[in-house]
Amino acid sequence: MSLNFKNRIAFHYMFANAIIMAVVFTIIYFVVFDVVIGNLDNDLSYEAHKHLKEVKNTENGVKFKNKEEWEEREHREVEVNPVFIQLIDANGQIMDKSPNLKEDNLQFDADEADGFFDAQIGERSIRQIQLPFEKRGKISGYILAAVSSESAFDTLLNLRNVLIISYLFLLIGLYVISRFLAGRSISPVTKVTDTIARITKYNLKERVELPQNKDEIHELSLSFNSLLDRIENALERERQFTSDASHELRTPLATLRGTLEVLIRKPRNQDEYEDKIKYSLKEIDKMVATLEQLLLLARLDSNGKIIGNKLVDLSTIMDESISRLKNQITEKNLRIDFEFDENKKLMVPQFYTHLIIENVVSNAIKYSNNEGIIHIQLAEVGQLVVCQIKDHGIGIKKEDLKNIYDGFFRSDALDHKHIKGNGLGLSIVKKCAEAINATLSVDSILGEGTTVTIKFPESGQINA
Repeated sequence: MSLNFKNRIAFHYMFANAIIMAVVFTIIYFVVFDVVIGNLDNDLSYEAHKHLKEVKNTENGVKFKNKEEWEEREHREVEVNPVFIQLIDANGQIMDKSPNLKEDNLQFDADEADGFFDAQIGERSIRQIQLPFEKRGKISGYILAAVSSESAFDTLLNLRNVLIISYLFLLIGLYVISRFLAGRSISPVTKVTDTIARITKYNLKERVELPQNKDEIHELSLSFNSLLDRIENALERERQFTSDASHELRTPLATLRGTLEVLIRKPRNQDEYEDKIKYSLKEIDKMVATLEQLLLLARLDSNGKIIGNKLVDLSTIMDESISRLKNQITEKNLRIDFEFDENKKLMVPQFYTHLIIENVVSNAIKYSNNEGIIHIQLAEVGQLVVCQIKDHGIGIKKEDLKNIYDGFFRSDALDHKHIKGNGLGLSIVKKCAEAINATLSVDSILGEGTTVTIKFPESGQINA
């Protein structure tokens, strides 16, 4: 059945109520049926037992004691619902009957020797009872009593017709009301649909209006607005990232082009050629490093699974990173204060932890003052492995802390433009931490230094 959502709700509601009403109306009919037939049977039983006392046994069979009074009463009174009485012997032969039967006879049913049943007198419907009477402990005959049941069955027929007609009209009314109420109920969904139809990637500012009632539709609207916020933020970051990436690559390319153009304007000596080529190679290295970091970020964004989920000791990763950065440490004459418990193995995922430690330690070295100290502490706190890296360098402005994980963002870049970097390091660190369910916090005071704390979970709690 191809129905829209509103009509399906109305149809299902009507169908459920149709079943309930059918059950209720059926119960009503049969309750009334039992009451009407029960009253008829009670009256019939009373008349039969009353007339049973008026029967006498004679030599010729059973007879009425005062049949003449019945005949006189029939001439004097008009009975609205007359009682028909008939006497038969044990063999089923008619012995006597009430005057109002005239030429008609009541039916004797041997299978209903002592009970109620429906029968006919001509074209007239009757309700009948048969009662035996005994003589000296032996059944000598039966009294048959009957009354017209047409009025009772007409009443029941009228009741049935009224219930059927009412049922049909109620179904129609229920469908109309249900459809109206369903339309009102799904109106917030219709508003959500209309809003979605209007929203494009160029129009992400519009939001779904939240309904007043805090129900499932309210939660749906709230979730959809949150989704739009995330999409808008993602697209905004993408636009900003594309713009920054273009700028970062455009500058070294322009420098490289200018250097080569100058180089070919006139013949140069060997030293000049070597100097310009070395400078060009440095610019190429910068571009390669930026592209590699961009590819790594794209890889982290697209791959939600653990890459190289091998567990190694954190102190080993830290030693390897310090060794690789030994030249930068020596160049700035820095001292590394490395504190950890040699007897404890602090196991962490190798691939992501290596990227995190490499970038954080590199930043600590890069932004430390000459002849400064970098404090590194590894410890196990409860069920967490905690790594803290603290430098005493230039620090970060408080208002810039919220943006440090954005791609190509560099805090107060004009004050440290002599420091090489492209602002992608902490973006990589953040994504790596999310990949292994680690938490990352950065505390910094401008001019005093920066402290980075990484908390690694137990290996069983790492995202897979």
